Amino acid sequence: MLLYLKKLRIITSVIFIIFTSILFLDISGILTKNLSDSVLFLQFVPSFLKFIDTTTIAAIGFLVIIASTLFSGRVYCSTICPLGMLQDIIIYLKRKMGTRKKKRGRFNFQPAFNSVRYSILVITIITLLFGNLFTLYILDPFSNFGRILTHIVKPIIIGTNNLISYLLETFNNYSVSPSTFNSINIFAIIFSFTALFIVVLFSYKSGRFFCNSICPVGSFLGFISKFSLFKIVVNKETCVGCGVCETVCKSECIDSKAEFVDFTRCVSCFNCFDVCPTHGLKYEFQPTKNIVLKKIDTEDYERRSFLLSLLSYSLVLTGISYAQKKIEVYKKNKIPVFRPNPISPPGSIGIEHFTENCTACHLCISACPTHVLQPSFLEYGFLGMMQPMMNNKVGFCDYECTICSEVCPTNAIQIIKPEGKKRIQIGKAKFIKDNCIVYTQGTDCGACSEHCPTKAVKMVPIENNLRAPEVKEDICVGCGACEYACPTIPFKAIYVESNIKHLAAELPPEEKLEEKVDFSDDFPF
Repeated sequence: MLLYLKKLRIITSVIFIIFTSILFLDISGILTKNLSDSVLFLQFVPSFLKFIDTTTIAAIGFLVIIASTLFSGRVYCSTICPLGMLQDIIIYLKRKMGTRKKKRGRFNFQPAFNSVRYSILVITIITLLFGNLFTLYILDPFSNFGRILTHIVKPIIIGTNNLISYLLETFNNYSVSPSTFNSINIFAIIFSFTALFIVVLFSYKSGRFFCNSICPVGSFLGFISKFSLFKIVVNKETCVGCGVCETVCKSECIDSKAEFVDFTRCVSCFNCFDVCPTHGLKYEFQPTKNIVLKKIDTEDYERRSFLLSLLSYSLVLTGISYAQKKIEVYKKNKIPVFRPNPISPPGSIGIEHFTENCTACHLCISACPTHVLQPSFLEYGFLGMMQPMMNNKVGFCDYECTICSEVCPTNAIQIIKPEGKKRIQIGKAKFIKDNCIVYTQGTDCGACSEHCPTKAVKMVPIENNLRAPEVKEDICVGCGACEYACPTIPFKAIYVESNIKHLAAELPPEEKLEEKVDFSDDFPF
């Protein structure tokens, strides 16, 4: 039975990584919407944050993961976590590229970096208790995987799709529709490439080092795996100390000489069972046994390092809290349009609720059909980097669209219905007369009014038979269609100013069309 565990794990992990990847890479938008609930249910951090915000049964996936870890160890890290699967792929490719002479792809037991991993875990918990998710979403495996796919892999897929579409069109074949690229965000691309580089480097050099020494989810699950009912242990009656299991352990947690397994770092990949020639390992029921019995000389040093790290963090937290105060990217004396706050998406209730629940996984950015959702830089402050915001220079919020609320895994964007969304006022349009070409060039325009879905922007008569925009803020929803359509450059004549907390817009008045029919002639045609 134990020999089939690895095959079962591989099949399960392949299924999870395929469907998780589809969420971010689906250029049609149909599969993302249909798969989001089922795929995201067992993602630890999104499920945990959603449960805190909603306390519903639909968000108890993280409890299922904790229960499974208490039963049989870190199965989540080897079968469900998408970043873990990415590391396994890198390790597999490394092994395939290696040669027997150089012994590439082989691992050796390494002592645990407990001071590092538990310091990071404590820091993450403290920032979470302070109401900030910066440390969590910077290191969260699901969010990092999502950002890598959104900003690195998806543009390649869209480019390939568009190339195929273009080639087919030359033969009058229109079966493949072209897709639009998201706006290029240099900061997001650099951030994603950096995360990918770190994961690739650690995976290539030390297997699952990222999971066991950096990832707060891995550290947390590793801690509670101490209390697992079933653990992988060395069967001293049959083990001959050949060390084969140690060479394939990508967590580097098997010490074949000391005959013990550091189960807190084991990700339950079952590679060791697959190669052991003597059945020297077993899955044993041992709820009270301590896994790591080996005492190392660096124990006191690690304890001191942990306390020093915690003290250093406390000092840094005091200083960095000032950085959370929003950094003004635009200066009033240089740019006439100053947006004091970023615009959070409809369904997010307001900036505070959004930033306290968003892990910047960028699933909403990937799914947004108009690309109005873009990664932020310093608009939310230093500790809010990478969290999505509405960028009306790139797109506008479709009046009928609610897909971001349907795919958000943490409830940072709450689920809203199309009819309810039409009343959510995320901001108000502001008109700048001195930038409008009607006034500066004496020419007709009306682009803002034509694109306004609620007719909050109307063209009213002014001098010289011209018509200029007039904004009715009470019926404006802040969708940004007017700002996006405004042709003035470099500064817009109309822009949306954010509501820090979303308000309810008034319904636009119904305009009745009066149909006049001339019956003066017997035959009106």
